[in-house]
Amino acid sequence: MVIKMVNNEERFTGKADIYKKFRSSYPDELIDYLYSKVGLSKDSVIADVGSGTGIFSRLLLERGSCVYCVEPNDDMRRIAENDLSTYGSEKFTSIKATAENTGLPEKSVDFVTAAQAFHWFDMKAFRSECRRILKDKGTVALVWNTRDYESEFIKKDYDIRKKYCIDTKGLGIAGFPEESNFFRIYMTNIFRNDLIINRETYIGMNLSRSYSPCEDKNPIEYKGLVKELNELFDEYTINGVIHFPQLTNCYFGMVWTGEL
Repeated sequence: MVIKMVNNEERFTGKADIYKKFRSSYPDELIDYLYSKVGLSKDSVIADVGSGTGIFSRLLLERGSCVYCVEPNDDMRRIAENDLSTYGSEKFTSIKATAENTGLPEKSVDFVTAAQAFHWFDMKAFRSECRRILKDKGTVALVWNTRDYESEFIKKDYDIRKKYCIDTKGLGIAGFPEESNFFRIYMTNIFRNDLIINRETYIGMNLSRSYSPCEDKNPIEYKGLVKELNELFDEYTINGVIHFPQLTNCYFGMVWTGEL
């Protein structure tokens, strides 16, 4: 099988509907933490960059914040616009733009967030854009849901995904690169976000990944992936569901002002 690289902005084209349906949200404890400890409030103006179908943006909007949802992919952004327009134009704004060039005015936002997205960005260009659009002392929060690789189930799950992936980018443990100097100084916190899910959700979660094969474009890999994921589900299921071990990682701080 030939593994090819894909333009980051087009990675989720054709996957937006399944992404919306099956991707997990983020724990209440994380959002409470952001609003009680990190400084977000109902008066905050937030740029949620790489906002996708709006899973994380919704949680910010529910707290009353004003959110600019910045997303370059048309399919993903369309779903967010349909789902989040009920919050009103004074709170929700959809922007077709990239992380590196958001189109927002200088010093216009209090916080920048990126959930399940930072690993797709050009780090240097995104850092410069954060410095440009953030108000003085503005903060960036980077968030990921990650599988708990201490679990034997997740290790087997990874081997199957690796076997059939069409693009290795994003396959491994996504997260903030500790060796980088994106932040001037930052703090981190980890929250449990375990799931109890049925077969349809487990298969759908995996098919929503950017590296997963599509049935129409990669039928052999698609059938192989679905077959082995079903077999793994059968091995671990109890009463029709499985325990899916997952963590949510949050990094937040002020961006570095030097050179990468």
